[in-house]
Parts: sequence; structure tokens; C-alpha cells
Amino acid sequence: MLRYPDVRELMQQHGYVDVRLFYEEIGCHRGHSPNRYFDEVWYRQRYPEVRRGLLERRWASGFEHYCMEGHTHLSPHWLFDETAYRQRYLELTDQHLAGRGFCNGYDHYLSYGEAHGFQAGPFCDLRLMRQMAQKYDVWFGPEGLLASWLALPAHIADAAPISWYFDAGWYLETYPQVREAIEAGEYGNALHHYLTNPTPEAFSPSPWFDEDYYRRTSPDILPSLGGDGLRNGYDHFVLFGASEGRSPAEGVDLARYRQSPLVWSDCEGGVFDSPFARFVAEKNGQAVPVAVEEPPLDEEQTRQLFREDATLYLPVLARQKLDFRVRGMAEVSVIMVVHDQIDLTLQALASLRAGYDGAIELILVDSGSRDETAGLEELVEGAIILRHRTNIGYLLGCNEALHHVTAPAVLYLNNDVRLYPDALHHALKRLYRLETTGAVAARLVRTNLYLQEAGSIIWRDGATYGYRRQDDPNIPEASFSRDVDYGSAAFLLVKTGLLRRLGGYDTRYWPAYFEDTDLCVRLQKIGARIVYEPLAMVEHLEFGSSGQSGSHQLIQRHWKVFAQQHQEFLRHQQPQHIRNALLGRERRRPERQRVLLIEDRIPLRGLGSGYVRSNDIVRALVALDYHVTVFPVMRERTPSFLLYRDFPEEVELAFDQDMSTLPAFLEERAGYYDLLWVGRTHNMARLLPLLNEASRFLLHCGSVLDTEVVAAPRALLQQDVTGLMADGTAAKVLTLAEREKELDRLLADELQSAHYCRQIVAVTEHDAGLIRRAGYPNVMVLGHGMELVPTPRPYGERRDILFLGAFHGEASPNYDSMMWFVEEVMPLLKALPDDVCLHIAGYVHPSVDMTPLGRHPRVEILGAVEDLSALFDRYRVFVAPTRFAGGLPFKVHEAAARGLPMVVTELLREEVGWQAEETLLSAPGNDPAGFAAAVERLYDDEVLWQHLRQSALEAVRHDTDLEQFRHRVKQIVTASLN
Repeated sequence: MLRYPDVRELMQQHGYVDVRLFYEEIGCHRGHSPNRYFDEVWYRQRYPEVRRGLLERRWASGFEHYCMEGHTHLSPHWLFDETAYRQRYLELTDQHLAGRGFCNGYDHYLSYGEAHGFQAGPFCDLRLMRQMAQKYDVWFGPEGLLASWLALPAHIADAAPISWYFDAGWYLETYPQVREAIEAGEYGNALHHYLTNPTPEAFSPSPWFDEDYYRRTSPDILPSLGGDGLRNGYDHFVLFGASEGRSPAEGVDLARYRQSPLVWSDCEGGVFDSPFARFVAEKNGQAVPVAVEEPPLDEEQTRQLFREDATLYLPVLARQKLDFRVRGMAEVSVIMVVHDQIDLTLQALASLRAGYDGAIELILVDSGSRDETAGLEELVEGAIILRHRTNIGYLLGCNEALHHVTAPAVLYLNNDVRLYPDALHHALKRLYRLETTGAVAARLVRTNLYLQEAGSIIWRDGATYGYRRQDDPNIPEASFSRDVDYGSAAFLLVKTGLLRRLGGYDTRYWPAYFEDTDLCVRLQKIGARIVYEPLAMVEHLEFGSSGQSGSHQLIQRHWKVFAQQHQEFLRHQQPQHIRNALLGRERRRPERQRVLLIEDRIPLRGLGSGYVRSNDIVRALVALDYHVTVFPVMRERTPSFLLYRDFPEEVELAFDQDMSTLPAFLEERAGYYDLLWVGRTHNMARLLPLLNEASRFLLHCGSVLDTEVVAAPRALLQQDVTGLMADGTAAKVLTLAEREKELDRLLADELQSAHYCRQIVAVTEHDAGLIRRAGYPNVMVLGHGMELVPTPRPYGERRDILFLGAFHGEASPNYDSMMWFVEEVMPLLKALPDDVCLHIAGYVHPSVDMTPLGRHPRVEILGAVEDLSALFDRYRVFVAPTRFAGGLPFKVHEAAARGLPMVVTELLREEVGWQAEETLLSAPGNDPAGFAAAVERLYDDEVLWQHLRQSALEAVRHDTDLEQFRHRVKQIVTASLN
């Protein structure tokens, strides 16, 4: 009645007393909405099939259509998107909803979701709605926030934002005709106009999105706009572009903005649903500002702050001693020479103790202090304190302390440092990882948060340079472990036996400077390696312990001493120039070669789809003692600090690069790499022009094309299965001769860039044969490498069916296989209990609509899962119903290695080369009944289950042996370099 003021008069004219009866007999035909939760006019406009049905009188209204059938998949209102809601919350499968008494996602939202913080969609933010209610003292009734907001008059509804994706005030000011339309009663408020007007491309929603700019800079989206597709460019941006990092307006670099760890954590933590939403919130003062270009900190101010922080420790430590008592054998002896500055000393010791709980033998040399250092025994318990009345200097103090060392390792530590968490722990791990390691250097960060050094370089003239000094400490170049010339003794961990063999520091460098450089060179002369450990991170107040007075003259004098003493060593060093820092950053052993591996993305294991194998190749190369740089064709979206956990510490991840920066990258590193390894044939095709141009920077560099999969036969098989070409047109039925000819054409197109590489890698012998068929005899095979980790849960305690695979697109084999299994196989699983479900796990790209799968009553969608051991341990049967694919199915090997018996299609069985009924069960990809019968057999037969489990474990052990995998990688590299 409030929405339609003329209804009361019409009811009187027609003699109606019951409002509901009036709606059913008259109102619904006039396009009235029955309640505020359903918008009749919008529903008819949004869904052409509903309009046609109304014209044909199949339904009395859109609402009737929605109640009868539309509720299963259509949206009832412009503020709620059924599909997007269920895509956002993958757990809302039909089974989940039905089990809790909900008929669809909208029912869930209205009855449960809103009250528990579920977001209806991008244009309806519950937190902003609550803020609005508090600010304007608006009472949102028991019917809920969304319904209460819809009942507000326009001047209140438009007074404050309810979404970061729409700015009502700006919209009304920019488009005055909208205010007129609202006042005329055509629209309820500004957002209603924007989401329902008939010319959506004519309006932009906020000052941070320009519809014309977005269309112009993203021409790839144009075919998707209009008709039954996306309403406008903003529709695409909200669904995809905001998370992809596309620029929404001139001057807004969203791709760069989202690289901030603060932005990433806010989005991953659910504070904002996209970097764009956070960006707008920041502009509105409701998010912590992210300084994309931070002004450099004044180092004098940061040095002073460092010292002031140190004074904060004094009152605390006066009440509770630092405990360095050793119980049993000491694990490491820490030598610290101090002269006054008790505050710095205690700050350093407190960070040392807090970051390492092992047995530390602390040896303090008091070199003539005149301050409270004389009372150290009252502040530090268990330390060996060596006293001197005069300042004997750093070098002599360290050499004296060495006589008191009992631990197998010595840490030289300045008192002007703060250790980051676990710095000593990581340094010790690195020291003992290889017998040849003699010392470990830390990542030193100055008080202004710029690098002091990420390992140090000794130039040919004896001068030194802290690698990447004055750079961000987290750049790729500073974030991987490598052999270096030396490391500063602000934090230098050395094996005790080697120190004693060399007699400690050379007294020619008394009182200080170049003594640590000389020590590292002498260590190398006796065959010990100096290794940089980036996880040992230390903040250092440069010259804090010695002061700068007289330092320059002393450095100059000892530089000459050092250069004279080590002439033979220096002859093999790089000449002093910043452009030689790349070559000088690592002490190159003659046998150690450098590999540049290029992939679509940084190959994280959770991405599936061949990335696991690429990750294993990187690990194998590192295990074989190659230096590896991983270069992504597409700029990485995952924050850099989360990338490293998937790789060995020795790998350099060029996460700040992409295809556009590759030419400059290769030029800067001209002659640096021995081998170029390109993952995936499509990357070779797109990079070929760049590589041809940059070939002068890759002199004497071998090259590998790792095809990962030969896609030509998969494309033909996909046409057979789906009846469609890649462009969506109907596929022609081919004769055998035509098929062979088409295969040759597809192979030639796919591999046309393979001529660039000395060696081509196939994942199976079958793929290798196809590559040879295309005219390339230089092909080798590299399958999977895998460790067996069978899950322990017995058969009787397991239940349900598992599929694990990545969903990067809706045209992918995994998506097709799940649609086929859910639609055609699951209805035939009649012999299994009704509560047996299929659980789908794995990475899901934001563009993939999983709701068609989630609508089945016996399907649960888990999304990406971190703990695969716990995942595989729950289920009784694994299924891989792939109907078109190529290469080698990783999912089959993985399930076998986890001890989970499986049912697969004949296609996958042939690809993996295992025997049906012996290691797995199989059925043709066009036989849903056969596949269902196999699943039922395996699910119910414990004897069969145990037999297949053991046989598959033996098969995968034979096929994916890690040592054989590494050996094969070594053969490929050798062949590519010869």
C-alpha cells in the first residue's frame, strides 16, 4: 500500500477488502510487486524468458514464475544476486541449504545470513547499513536491514553509502536528471536508478569508476556486454575486474594498490571483498591509508628513535633479569663487545633471548665502559663477563672471548642491533645444512627500514658493497639464500672449529674495520662457504657501537691492508661498478649453473593445473644445485610474503615482473643465465618475439620448452565430447582421414614456436610421439615426482566421494568432468546410501560459476584446502571423471600416493598406463552407468578397496620416484646445454 498509493482507491472502486486477493486478481497483472523483497518490474526486465512467458499467459506475474521455478536459479531483486551469493559462499550447496530448511540462497540470506554477517552482494554492505542507521538515527525494523532500507524515503536512503561500489551523493550531483526521475516516482532512490535504468552504459556509479574509460581500456569485455550478458562495463568490473586489478578510472592503479600486504590482508580477512572496495573506503577515511609511494624516512630521526626505544628496556630489565644460564651443552656462543651504551646492549640481548629459546653461552666483553655496564651482572644472569679497564677495541675483545667458547658455533653480534623473530634459529639451520658451510650472514636492515646489505660483495680493488643497499628489504633479490663474499659481523655466525683454526680475527685490523671481510676471505681460502640467509633478519644502527668519529680514516687504512694481503683472491673478483653487482652478489662455483624458469604465474602448488609439476621442477633444480630464478608471465596477485612458503629458500622469485618487463630484465642480466626453461607452449608462442629480440642477452644460454601438455588431441576430444568448437560453434563430424589431417594442423600451430628451444619436454611418451610427429626429434619425457604419504584412516571409518582439482575456467576439463558426473552419474548411484555425498575440493577462479554443481542435493563444494592429508583421510572413494584431457593426470597420481582408491575414465587410465581392476577402476567417459556401477562397487567392497589401495601405492611409487624425477631433470638440462 505504501509502494502503490492508488491501490486503496482501486480496491474501493472494485469492491475489494482483502489486499492479497486484490493483488492476485488485479495488482499482479499491473506489474505490482507483492512485497519489498521482490521487484516485479525489474524481474521482468532482467529475464526475457519471463517476459515471453507472461505474454503467452503461462504465468500471471513474474512473482508467480519466481515462486514456481525461478527461485532455484534467478534473482528476485536488484539488490540480491542469487548466483553471486552462492558463488561467494561455496558451502551453500543445495544439500547444505535443504538440510537446514532453506529453499534457496535468498531464503538463507533473509532468514539466517543477514543476521550472521553474510553479504547480500556488492551493493549491500551490512556494516555500512548499520553505520547509516546509527548516524541518521534510522530504525531498522525486525524484518532486517535490507528490507528496512528499501522502505526508506529517497532523501534518507541516498544520504549515506550502503556500498563501496556506489556513491549516491556523487551520482545525484553528476546526473541531475536522476533526482528528477526519483521525485517523479519513477525510482525509489539513486541506487535503484543505477541498477535498473534502461541505459546502464550511460552512467558511472562513483568518481572512482569511469564507464567510458573502462570500456576503452578493456576492449576484451565488449563482446560480453549487452543483451542477455553483462549490463555494462561496471557489471564486469564488479564481478571480475576489481579482483583482477584492472584500472577502473584514469590514474587509479588498482594492480599496484592490491600488492600492498595491508590491502591483501584486509581483503583475504573479509574486511573488504575487493581491493577496489578498500580503495574507495580509504578515500572515504574508513580504511588505513596505504602509501604506494612512501617518502624516505629521515635516517637521523630513525636512529634517534632506535636509541629511544632502547631506553624503554631499562625499567623492565631492572626488575627481571635476562636469563642466559646454560643447562647442559651450549648450542651457540654469542660474543658481544660493549663499550658504554647499556641501553643498546640490553635491547640487543633482549631481542636475542626473545627470539631463541635454546642454550646460548653469552660472552660479554666490557671494553672499558664508564656507565651502568659495570652492573651488568645485576641485569643479565648466566653470562660470562670479561672486564677491561681501558677500551681494548672490538677485535681484541672478540679474540679474547674466543678462548672461552665451548659451543660448536660462534655468533659475532653487535650491541647496536635488534634481531627479528627466529633470526638465530634460521641462521643455525643454514649453518648446519651443508658440511661445507663455514659462516652465515644476515639480512641487515638499517633503522630507516632500507637495506644495509643482503650479503656483501668484495670488488677487485678490495672495496666492499652491501648488495642492494638502500633498497626495500623485501625485494626478490634480497629474499633468497646464496653463497656470498662476506657478511658484516654485526651478525655473523661461524663454526667454532674453523675460527680456532684461523686464530680468530687478524690483529692487523685492530681495533676494527675489514676484520670481518678478511675473516670471510680466509674462511673461503680453506674451503668454507659464506652463505647469506634472508630469514636471519636484523635491524642495525650503523656505527651505533663505534660512532662515526675517525671511522673513515680507519676504513681507508684497513682497506689498503686488506687489498695488499689478498691480491690473489681479489684478481678473480668483479671490478667495482654497480652494474657488476648482479654478477658479484653470489660466489659462483664453476659447476653451479643458473636457470631462468618462465611460467604463467609463480607456480604455487595450490593452483593445480600443472603448477604443482612446475613447482616440483623448481625444487628438483634446486636439489641438483642449480640457481633458479622464477619469472611469471602474468604479474603475481598473491602478496610476495605468501609466495616463499611454497619454495626452497634458495629460489629467487621475480614476483615484481611480468611479460612487459622481460626485455629490460634480460638486458639487465645479460649473460647471467645458462639455461632458459619456458613452461607451457602458449608461453613460448607469446614470448618468441621478445626472445628473438633479446637473444643477444642470452648468449651461450641453453633453452627448454616444457610443453606440460600437448593440447591438440585434447582439443579434438573436447569437440567430440561437447560437439562444439572453441568459439562455441557446432563442431563438424570428421572422418578418420580428416581427423588425422586436423590433428597435424593443430600440432603444427601449437608447436610452431618450439624451434627456438634446444630441447622439448613432454610429460608422457604419447605426447613425445606427437611432438616428433610435428617434426621435432629433440624431445625428452618428464612425468611427475611424488612422495608417498598414504593416509591412515581405515576403510570402515571413511565415507563420501572426493574430487580434487583446480577450476580455472568453465571450459576446463575439470569443470566439464564435474558437470558430467553430477548431472549424469550421480542420479545413477542408487545402491549407495542417500546421505553419501560428492565433495569437490580445489582452487576456484573467481570467474567460475560453481552454483550449477552446488544445486545438486548430494554435492558439497569445499574450495581450496590447505591440509591435503586431512582431506584425503576422510573419504572412501576418489573420482576423476575426465572426458577430455592431455598429458599426465596429476590428480590420479596424487590420490594414489595418498592411499585413496579411485574410479577414473578410460581416458585417464590410458594416460597413466595402469591396469583396470588392478590399480584402479575405470569406465568410458560416455558411459555414466558404467562409471556409477564402478563407484558403487568400490564404495561397498572393502576387499577390493584394500587391493586397489596397495596396488596403486606400488604403481605410483614406481612411476613417480623423486630420485628418478630429479635424474631426468638433470638429463634434460645437460642435453639443453650441450
